[in-house]
Amino acid sequence: MSAAPSPKDPARPATSPDPALLRKVALSSLLGTVIEYYDFLLYGTMAALVLGPLFFPESNPTVGMIASFGTLAAGYVARPVGGIVFGHFGDRVGRKTMLILTMVLMGAASFLIGVLPTYETIGITAPVLLVLLRVVQGIAIGGEWGGATLMVVEHADAERRGLWSGVMQMGSPIGFLMSTLAVTATTLLPRDQFMSWGWRVPFLFSALLLAIGLYVRISVSESPLFRQTVETQREQPAERPRLPLVQVLRRPRVLLLACAVGIGPFALTGLISIFMLTYATGIGYATSDVMNGLIAASLMGLVTIPLFSALSDRIGRRTVVVGGAVGIVLCAFPMFALVDTGKPALLIVGMLLGQLLQSAMYAPLGPLLSEMFGTEVRYTGASMGYQLAALIGSGFTPLIAGGLLSGPEGMRSGPLAVLAIVCGAMSLLAIWRIAETRGKDLSERYGETPGAPPQVPSTTLFQKGVDV
Repeated sequence: MSAAPSPKDPARPATSPDPALLRKVALSSLLGTVIEYYDFLLYGTMAALVLGPLFFPESNPTVGMIASFGTLAAGYVARPVGGIVFGHFGDRVGRKTMLILTMVLMGAASFLIGVLPTYETIGITAPVLLVLLRVVQGIAIGGEWGGATLMVVEHADAERRGLWSGVMQMGSPIGFLMSTLAVTATTLLPRDQFMSWGWRVPFLFSALLLAIGLYVRISVSESPLFRQTVETQREQPAERPRLPLVQVLRRPRVLLLACAVGIGPFALTGLISIFMLTYATGIGYATSDVMNGLIAASLMGLVTIPLFSALSDRIGRRTVVVGGAVGIVLCAFPMFALVDTGKPALLIVGMLLGQLLQSAMYAPLGPLLSEMFGTEVRYTGASMGYQLAALIGSGFTPLIAGGLLSGPEGMRSGPLAVLAIVCGAMSLLAIWRIAETRGKDLSERYGETPGAPPQVPSTTLFQKGVDV
């Protein structure tokens, strides 16, 4: 007969989660993340192929201005706003309710894009509506990651939070692959059919994905930690924060560290997944060569993201992040040197190296950020840290990279390598200041003095840091 878990050991749960329920929760979070990233990335691809000519004709300067500011709003504002809004209500109303809403918003916005009349039919109203729907997509994806991660982390036992979080985070590469396949399939149509109706099919397909995702998501139970917190707050109403955002901002150092640790992986995503198409084609590669590299990197992410996330359960979140951050500091110049060879095979090798290091820094973020905040503010805190990192990393890095290459010397990889090193160093410095969170008792209130720290193996690097 097994011994009961000691109440003095916060790393061990009082009760083990139901395996069937945990698998269902993980599947729900995975499906939701797949749908969100499929829809979000599909827009970006279609914008380059067809949405511009159909919705933003160059002959109208006013429409061009709307396109410019609309893209800015969707890319740089909507996601953090979504994290704040859904984080607030997720901490007060519940994780499950907010996740259902984010899924409905994303699926509905994508479906409406698929049936939206073009500029030729309804004039300037068409691009205005398109930009608004894109903003809705950004808000939805801004609220999805935090809720999906928390549902998994707060259902799982302490020893396997990374493993189950890694399953959920596979949704990003799967969503990219699905959107790429959908676009590739429709582009096989004759040009006139693709421009008239073919491009709409992948957006309309979102309705089917939405139905499947909602069927699974509605059937899962609310986070047990959130239910426990609600019961405590009913008995002690003063313990319930009216504004979780204010409580998070009262400890800005924790939020800043949560943001900074994610800048490295998101900057690498910006350089590899977003800017690489511009850089590589600018030095002579065919677009198909870069797309092959992107697909290969996504396939690698399907393996490395859950692998590194599960590894963080065994050797610590910090050790895995440190490995990736040190790796990009050391390998940034060799990575771009492979790209600069002009050989498609070595281009793919360079992109795979970047993806490997990106996964090491990115994969532990789910459990790490969740463990940095208390249950009563966890949705808000984790979402803000993640989305601000995405804003600074993936949002600004391509713009900075473009500015670095706009000088008289043209396309040179040196400035890009330096940019990757600087961002990797930022993550390294941040993780140095964060105490190991693996095994942390998630029922601790945010900001209270924690009990005895969980025991961590001697293999964990940099065990000292600022306790969050």
